Amino acid sequence: MSAPTIAERLDDPDAARTEGRRKMDWAEAHMPILAALREEFEAEQPLADERIAMAMHVEAKTAALVELLAVGGAEVAITGCNPLSTQNDVSAALHAVDGVTSYAANGVDTDEYYDAIEAVVGVDPTITVDDGADMVTHIHDEHPDLIPQLKGGCEETTTGVHRLRSMADDGALEYPLFAVNDTPMKTLFDNVHGTGESALTNIAMTTNLSIAGKTVVVAGYGYCGRGVAKKAAGMNADVIVTEVDPRRALEAHMEGHAVMPMHEAASEGDVFVTTTGNRDVITREDFERMGDGVLLANAGHFDVEINLEELGEMAVSTREVRDGVVEYELPAGRRLNVLAEGRLVNLAGPLSMGHPVEVMDQSFGVQAVCVRELAENADAYDASVHEVPDRLDREVAEVKLDAEGIAIDGLTDDQREYLDSWDHGT
Repeated sequence: MSAPTIAERLDDPDAARTEGRRKMDWAEAHMPILAALREEFEAEQPLADERIAMAMHVEAKTAALVELLAVGGAEVAITGCNPLSTQNDVSAALHAVDGVTSYAANGVDTDEYYDAIEAVVGVDPTITVDDGADMVTHIHDEHPDLIPQLKGGCEETTTGVHRLRSMADDGALEYPLFAVNDTPMKTLFDNVHGTGESALTNIAMTTNLSIAGKTVVVAGYGYCGRGVAKKAAGMNADVIVTEVDPRRALEAHMEGHAVMPMHEAASEGDVFVTTTGNRDVITREDFERMGDGVLLANAGHFDVEINLEELGEMAVSTREVRDGVVEYELPAGRRLNVLAEGRLVNLAGPLSMGHPVEVMDQSFGVQAVCVRELAENADAYDASVHEVPDRLDREVAEVKLDAEGIAIDGLTDDQREYLDSWDHGT
């Protein structure tokens, strides 16, 4: 049985569509990179005859990207990449855009989640755009017949790139994928500033509690963890970092944060934020050491970083103490509070809106030019994980600088010759 579209799920799709369009208009008004690309895509139709299958967090900024791809000539089908991150009104507004079909809905169960991915694959895609690689793995597992027609795809997030590189290492990846997550215009802004700001903002909004004066434990010191730690310190919190990589641990130490194993940090922290992309980062032995009232939040893609199964086994009772906050009461009376069901706190909470608009303008600008690249130059890429070509990343940066009215220097011919030569010495 085919998954229903969002319009078929809602009691009042027209009202939802109106509100979703209002959110999209606000986002698009603050996304100058996508606005500039929209003029180009509308005039040149670089995606004519392309069919794009997408699994993304369906909210207003994502909708701006989807609309851009449709304006560029593509037929687009989209669903969510997380059961709780879709905004139904935005999904409904997207479904009303010419060339777009949306199956994304909030609160779906596991079967409905994968039914929607199956429905999206029904667009008979030539290009995929993914956040977490569920779409890519589904195509490989269930629809290998589609692989010969796929020109390539784009992956948005750290977890998805890790999965794709594992597939490539195992010889299982059979069409080209751009690691959009790893390119500077995404990593340096989306992961650091986007995750850092949005994770802490949504923790504060969901709980109505202050970050200042608390001890924030950040698990993982990649770009996302670095952003959370940086922003928490800027909000006058004490920061503890936990890591498994000695170089990242040393980096955190040299940047002024306390570094220790999680089982030690467990007794020190007031707020815990996981950013590792791995499972079982916080487990039973850590819960046993935590103080009463701690907040547990995850900013990694999947809901496996905080072991909620073990926490549930330890608890004598659970209750929702606030929208998006579940309290686990332990036998001694200690209460541990889990936000957003352990899912992405910046997207899956009841008040969550994801990363700031300006940050996602940069990330989705990279997505858009990568899709254009696949449509125009698919033969240049083999079946592996590819870095985003530097010329595309620079193109997006230049559009952003122009929009901000920022001018920079350029190299002279002599400077360029000097940098390109190996025989200059003292």
